[in-house]
Formats: sequence, C-alpha cells, structure tokens
Amino acid sequence: MKTFGHWLTSPWRRTAVATLAGALPVLAFPAPALWWWAYFALVPWILLIRSAPTGRRAAYDGWSGGFGFMLAMHHWLLPSLHVFTLVIAALLGALWAPWASLVRRFLTADEPVVGRGQVFAALLVLPSGWLAIELVRSWQGLGGPWGMLGASQWQVEPALRLASVGGVWLLSFLVVAVNVSAAVLISVPASRAPAVAGLVATAATASAAWVWAPRPDSEGQARIAVVQAGMIDGPDSRFDREEELTRRLVGQDVDLIVWGESSVGYDLHDRPGLARRLAELSRVTGADILVNVDARRSDRPGIYKSSILVGSEGPTGDRYDKMRLVPFGEYIPARSLLGWATSVGKAAGEDRRRGTGQVVMDAGHGLRIGPMVCFETAFPDMSRHLAGDGADVLVAQSSTSSFQQSWAPAQHASLGALRAAETGRPFVHATLTGVSAVYDASGRRVGSWLGTDASTTAVYDVPLADGVTPYVRYGDWPVHGALLVLLVLALTEGARTVRLRRTAPAPLVPPARTAHESPARPGR
Repeated sequence: MKTFGHWLTSPWRRTAVATLAGALPVLAFPAPALWWWAYFALVPWILLIRSAPTGRRAAYDGWSGGFGFMLAMHHWLLPSLHVFTLVIAALLGALWAPWASLVRRFLTADEPVVGRGQVFAALLVLPSGWLAIELVRSWQGLGGPWGMLGASQWQVEPALRLASVGGVWLLSFLVVAVNVSAAVLISVPASRAPAVAGLVATAATASAAWVWAPRPDSEGQARIAVVQAGMIDGPDSRFDREEELTRRLVGQDVDLIVWGESSVGYDLHDRPGLARRLAELSRVTGADILVNVDARRSDRPGIYKSSILVGSEGPTGDRYDKMRLVPFGEYIPARSLLGWATSVGKAAGEDRRRGTGQVVMDAGHGLRIGPMVCFETAFPDMSRHLAGDGADVLVAQSSTSSFQQSWAPAQHASLGALRAAETGRPFVHATLTGVSAVYDASGRRVGSWLGTDASTTAVYDVPLADGVTPYVRYGDWPVHGALLVLLVLALTEGARTVRLRRTAPAPLVPPARTAHESPARPGR
C-alpha cells in the first residue's frame, strides 16, 4: 500500500487513476447493466480523494473523476463529435471538484481518527452534493440528465418502488449513501457504527417504500403497436417501409400505432399525398397513428421535430413540437462561439426550433397519451407533468440511428422503466431503429424489446393504471432536501469561520520605535 501511495505522488499518474475511478460507475448502466455494481462503484474514487494530501489535490481528483465519468457515460458520442466530446466531458467533470472537497472535508480527520459525527454528516452531505451536481447537469444547455446514478437501477423492482416516491433523485441519493458507507467501512474502522447505520437506514427506506408506497390501480388495457422501420436511407424509402409494416396490423384490433422519431421527413401540409396515405392506414387498421415529422414547417419558419396524431380523416390537429433539443445534435449552444463544432463532427448545421408547451392528446378509444421526443425521456419532470395533466400512457418517439452499435440505444430504452415507475403510467418507447420497449405502470417490462437489428412491428397489451404516485404529487422533494442540507452546511461553515476569527489570539506586535530607536521616550 505504501508503494502504491508513493506511486500516486506523481500528479499525472494520480490524475489517470482518478479518471479511471470516475469511469467505473458506467458498468452499472446498459449495456453491461450490472445494477449491483452501482453500490460499490464510487468507493475507489472516494478513497482516492480521501487520500489527497491537500484540498487542491482533492479538487483535481474530483475533476478528473468527473471527466472520466462523463466520458465513459457519453463515449458513444465520439464518432459524431470527435474531440469535442473530450471538451464537454472536461467542462462537466469540473462539477465534481466541489464534491471532492466535501469528501475530503468529512472523511479526512484533523484528529487521529474520523469522528462518528463526521461520518453521520457525510452520509447526508455527500449524497446531497451529488444530487446538486445532477440538478445542474439536468439543465438542457449542459446536455441534460443522461447518466443519473439512480437510473442504473431501472431493472430492480424495489428501486422502482422507491422511484414512485422520490423519483430517480431518491435512488441517486441512496446509491451514493451506500457507497459512502462502504468507503467508511473500508478506510475508517473506528467509525463503523454510523456506516452500518447508514446501510440499515437505506434498507429500511427501501422496505418502507415497498410496503407503504401506493401501487397503481389497474384500469383495463390498451393494445398499442410499435412500428420500427430499421436502418433505411432516405425519407421516401423509410416511409414506404413504415407503410408496409403498418399494413400488417390490419385486423389486429389495435388502439394506437406509434412510429419512431423522424419517421416522416416532410411537412404533411406540403405533402398532402403522405397525409392521405397515413389517413388510409388509420382507416384500415382502425387506430390513430402517432408519427414524428422532422421537417421545415410550412406555416412558420424553421425546422421542427413534431409528434403528430393522424386519424382516418387525416391529421387530427393534435401536435407536439419537441421542447428540449439535443445540444450539438439538434442545435449548437452559443453558435457564434461554438459553431466550429460542425467542422470536427456531425453537429447540427442549422438549429431546430423549440416547441412552447407539452400536450396531452386524445387518441380515441378513450385513450389519452402524453408524447415526448428522443432524450426528453431523460428529464423526469416532463413525464411527471404529463401524468399530472391526465395522460393515460406516456409515449416516447426516438431514434438513435447514429449510435446503433453502441450502448446508447439500450441506455435510452431503460429510461422508460423509471419514468413509468415515477408516474404510475405505462410507458411506450418507440424508436426508428431500436431499441424499442414497453413498460407497465410499475416499470416492469411488457413483452420483448425490439433490438437494433429489427425492422418489424410489435403489438403490446399494455395494462392501464390510475392513481397518483407520491412523486407526481410532491415532485422533486429529494432535491429540495439536498439543497437544504447544503444550505445548512454553508451557514454552519460560515458561522464556524467567523467564530474562529473572533477567538483567534491577537498577533504579537513589537512596540513602535521612533527615529532615534527609543520605544519608551519618543524624541530620545
């Protein structure tokens, strides 16, 4: 251990180790999907930060680990954004520098051992600091909340029950708390009691949610079809394939048909022939069709991505324009400053326009749907608002065709389980090229996924549900609690600093001397 510690005295080697340690949590997400790994993945990073010789070095360890986490989580962007992926990871990684300072503050002792009070405080402060980072990252301009630590628990039923209470935020908080407890058990044997208490509290919270959190009330079912065209070049050929697949649904008594993101490459007012073909498909299948138009609008300037409902008489008038656009993929933030990204990767040549509000659509058969587009499913507030506005089913239209052979399609599909559990509403994730997935109101998978190699259609009997989950009712209360913890910490630390300054002994100052070197008698 001493040899390894000496080896880490090199700043470059230590930075490399911190970067690797920060990247470890990505293994808990799809495609590896080792959900249990999330509860230990932060421990090496925490221990490294704790060993930092100075506060500045701890902050560098946090920054380096944040860079590693962001790069690993978004490594599939490299073929599209190239070197700019590294720039983004470095900028976002800086968010973990203050968190690392908190790790060192609470898990490194001024005395011979870390006190129990420090450990108890760490179990509140460090998860709260992590949630603050995830809150900042959730701002769309910084790329959105892709890779929130709690999202790694999408296939764990007790975790999904917790999500119905406090959303993915509560899961992230508890996962970090378990990691902190594990790090204390390893490195601070004298303070094991509060660490064990933290583990017990986490288990008790999960058990309480399992027993007392209200379960969605069953309310019939809807037959929903997903049409996944697959990798097809050109909007005309793609539409022809989607039309062919949709005709297979004739006689299957479906209530709704969902096409993927960018499934229609032309404005339907400019191409009335396409609108008539869609209306005919709706008539012969007996179901409305939710398509996604990625085109320049005929009634206003600019390119929009729009979810449009089409019935047997043509477009019903229900339309949702995507509100949260993918940075660099659909627009370039501060284009005058960062426009050079188009020269080094596949960044957007023209900014798409944003919608102004969410929409709940009446899809017939008494079914109300709440559409979202692409990575909007990463934002828990969007699905929560749709559920609160009366949506029976949450529907996401997506396309990850640029990242087919990466972990991105599976990561994207997994988010639907969390959004379903949080809101108590079933979730349909329909993609252009896979992975497509459907979840019931508890976040459990319905049927099979449609993989990235599939060009097909699938019909799902989706159980409907009623009721309001605590998360829909009370919102992001874990975030508010975390911010309160950090505010109390800031006030406490500020008061402590003032008190130390007031009680510090006055410095010893020698008596003033005159020009004649006589401190007692001026002038002599």
